[in-house]
Amino acid sequence: MLARIEAMRMQLRPSERKLADYILDAPREVLDLAMTELAGRVGVSQPTIARFCHALGCGGFREFKIRLAQSIAQSVPSVYRDVRPDEPASGVIAKVFDRTIGALIEVRNSLSAASVARAIDLLAQASRIEFYGAGGSGIAAQDIQHKFFRLGIPSVAYADPHTYSISAALLGAGDVLVAISNTGRTRDIVEAAQSALAGGAKVIAITHSNSTLAQIATVSLSANIAEETDIFSPMTSRMSHLAIGDILAVGVALRRGPELVDKLAQAKATLTRRRIDPDA
Repeated sequence: MLARIEAMRMQLRPSERKLADYILDAPREVLDLAMTELAGRVGVSQPTIARFCHALGCGGFREFKIRLAQSIAQSVPSVYRDVRPDEPASGVIAKVFDRTIGALIEVRNSLSAASVARAIDLLAQASRIEFYGAGGSGIAAQDIQHKFFRLGIPSVAYADPHTYSISAALLGAGDVLVAISNTGRTRDIVEAAQSALAGGAKVIAITHSNSTLAQIATVSLSANIAEETDIFSPMTSRMSHLAIGDILAVGVALRRGPELVDKLAQAKATLTRRRIDPDA
């Protein structure tokens, strides 16, 4: 619920955004308040609270508080900015792992099964698949493409904007572009996606749900991870993107069925021959 509020915050009216900010700052406090008390503390009307709850898919304020309580109970508290300058190694280990695990749980709970199923359909039927990403997302694109490469699907990954801009313009009907972007606002990626769509290709976006890339994509798979990317390189979002890539690869492998088993066995045998025999 907290991740959903954060994702839709900029789409809300000013009064509803004020309410959203209060809830994000003090979610546990909200659980103990009646609607009249919350309205008084935030300085908004009760109808505003009711509209806010309905916008989140809740039947009313009572249901909203129940789902908020569940969200708080399931969350893993810890963010990178909690790491102190003098943080010992044990603290760094715990906080980074907790943050990563918490982010993966958030994405798992919010990922649309219908969108994943549609993305798998497009990928399973594609004649060619291309993966684009800039910066850290480019590394994720290469990792995900490698999984599809092992499935015997014609695919390639590009991280250079000049290269994927040209390649996107050459895509056509039957081709699928998987565009990966944490913010969904990287100009080169968005323009490449638009170019691919103009040529008749389908675009699957792994990105933030409230982004330009998500809005133009054929299918959007949301990973709404809040990170301080101005200072640090994306960490938890990258792990979430890789997990979504694994989901797509497994789904396509299952869809292709028995015909894939022999190819995977051949690939495995090739790798085995390249390993040093420990008994030799």
